[in-house]
Amino acid sequence: MAADVLRGALIGCGFFAQNHLQAWRQLPGVEIVALCDADAGRLAASGEAFGVEPAHRHASARTLLDAEQLDFVDIATTVASHRPLVEMAAARGLHVICQKPFAATLADGEAMVAACERAGVRLMVHENFRWQTPVQAVRRVIDDGLVGAPYWGRLSFRSGFDVYRAQPYLAEGRRFIIEDLGIHVIDIARFLLGDAELASASTQRINPKVAGEDVATLLLRHASGATSVVDCSYASWRAEELFPQTLIEIDGTEGSLKLEADYRLAVHHASKGTQIKRCEPPLHAWAEQPWFNIQDSVLNIQAHWLACLREGREPQTSGRDNLRTLALVEAAYAAAGEPRPAPLRSRTVGS
Repeated sequence: MAADVLRGALIGCGFFAQNHLQAWRQLPGVEIVALCDADAGRLAASGEAFGVEPAHRHASARTLLDAEQLDFVDIATTVASHRPLVEMAAARGLHVICQKPFAATLADGEAMVAACERAGVRLMVHENFRWQTPVQAVRRVIDDGLVGAPYWGRLSFRSGFDVYRAQPYLAEGRRFIIEDLGIHVIDIARFLLGDAELASASTQRINPKVAGEDVATLLLRHASGATSVVDCSYASWRAEELFPQTLIEIDGTEGSLKLEADYRLAVHHASKGTQIKRCEPPLHAWAEQPWFNIQDSVLNIQAHWLACLREGREPQTSGRDNLRTLALVEAAYAAAGEPRPAPLRSRTVGS
């Protein structure tokens, strides 16, 4: 794309969408020229905060898409709205970013991918965890051959952080931690160790005020021959609260690596010894603790999107690629079975 400044619109002005807007404002060569949200208060607040004039604030996505001259749309809404929004944007020849979870079903995901391919537009899922600075550092260690060929991994996200305060809808759905958080960690496993199939999955519901599962453990078999364990929890009371850090261990044929708390990466080689790398992400002016790691990954993935549009290449987390992650999510729910287990103990959502 030859335009000096790419013109985008954001659909959905909720909690996490503010990070999208902050990152767009920091990145060169792009401008968010229009916003859409059915909530008039959120729409007005985001418009004022990010300099989008009232004439370019829309309550309806269809109205926005008909009225604005755009290069792409950034969809930051909940999953039920993704398919109609993606298909509307593709029908107008617009490139599309879509938040995760990409689709409620594999069929919906496949339909969105097909719609964008027919229209000749790019489709990227906003799967940002692989773009975290420490995860990228782990990938570089693997690519540099510092641990040999990986054959085992563990990817762990365990927290008792009150995610429900800012996103109360998380407590309401019949699917929770695999669909909302585990999908990220599964994608990291694929990014680091290659495509995989599910070997087994177990879920638990510890918090009785949460409708879906809040603990999950998955075993993956990768095409490379590696095995990985993906474990996620929002019900873990820990001496050190590490939200939103993902801890990673990988064993290879010549050594091992361990991404530990507070972005300390220990790399051990059987004959060359151990080296410690610091891989803490930058704290951008608009970011805050403890979210800054994720906020930095938003900036990184959106920079990747702009580069892909300008260079005419497929994004790493394209819609078609994300179908493989989504398939593992579906397989995990099928393996874990229904109905969900009864809560093991009482705990109050939020505070």
